[in-house]
Amino acid sequence: MKKIFAFCLFIVVSCGKEKYVPHNYTDVSVEEVFNDSISIRAITLMQGSVGFAGSNNTFGIYNIADDKVITQKMNQDSLSIEFRAVASTNSDFYMLSIGNPALLYKTGDTGKMELVYREDHENVFYDAMKFWNDQEGIAMGDPTDGCLSVIVTRDGGKSWNKLSCNALPAGNDGEAAFAASNTNITVVGDHTWIATGGTKANVFYSPDKGKTWQVYKTPIVQGKSTQGIYSIDFYDEMNGFVIGGDYTDPTDNKANKAVTIDGGKTWKLVGEGQDPGYRSCVQYVPGGEAKELVAVGFKGISFSNNSGETWKQISDESFYTIRFVDDSTAYAAGSNRIAKLRFK
Repeated sequence: MKKIFAFCLFIVVSCGKEKYVPHNYTDVSVEEVFNDSISIRAITLMQGSVGFAGSNNTFGIYNIADDKVITQKMNQDSLSIEFRAVASTNSDFYMLSIGNPALLYKTGDTGKMELVYREDHENVFYDAMKFWNDQEGIAMGDPTDGCLSVIVTRDGGKSWNKLSCNALPAGNDGEAAFAASNTNITVVGDHTWIATGGTKANVFYSPDKGKTWQVYKTPIVQGKSTQGIYSIDFYDEMNGFVIGGDYTDPTDNKANKAVTIDGGKTWKLVGEGQDPGYRSCVQYVPGGEAKELVAVGFKGISFSNNSGETWKQISDESFYTIRFVDDSTAYAAGSNRIAKLRFK
């Protein structure tokens, strides 16, 4: 009787779990939802909307249900401001500018954007921002004092503190990051990974929401200021992917894609000598069991369903960054526009 019961239980459990069948996307439809004369490299999915910020002091929100966009200008001391990092929690929207001074804004109690952090330094240049939860978030940027610039909030973005170089791995001369798609940082639970480029293409890893750090080497092309990792994503705590190359040589497809299966400790080049070449953003497809990836850049949209071993270009449409809603729907942004993408 026990054997029969166990056999029946095995059958029920086995039948209850659907077998994973990889998507084989060959095309993508592009529905433009916003068009304006600004460059947009940072978007964030919010409840029923897409938040964004870009060049020319401009930020806004696209309401998906109403199919309407509201934009505003952030005026600060007559400065010309460009935003390339945004993030959101269940209650707030955040945006961070590049260049000197660095300006970080959050939604205030009145609903208006309020300045919550400012950093003045000739070398200040922030690249990406992410939140672990509604209270704790992180942003990273190029070095100012011998190590990466990393700021952290523990109070929902009301205040931000810059980590001392004593708390971070030592930087290398010429090692920095690229504000290309707001994907230099990725998080899974308490785990955080930061990707760099320039003279070194490394991955900085923290297991405890930015309290401690270590650095791992990657085989991605490096050595010049325009080379390195431009984007990083993790599917879970173990499986991750990096992509980049050299944006001044976008057709070069060697040493620009790598995968890890051990949480970032080691990286293996994939798709060597195969397109895509340079891409500014890579994202795992939700539910794709760390096999399905989409990469976008100004040279088109590429898809892989075997963890990056092989790729196919499914569109020549140009975008800088992308975020998935589900396994076949995403929003992407680029030069002068935001679009809804449907993969098929």
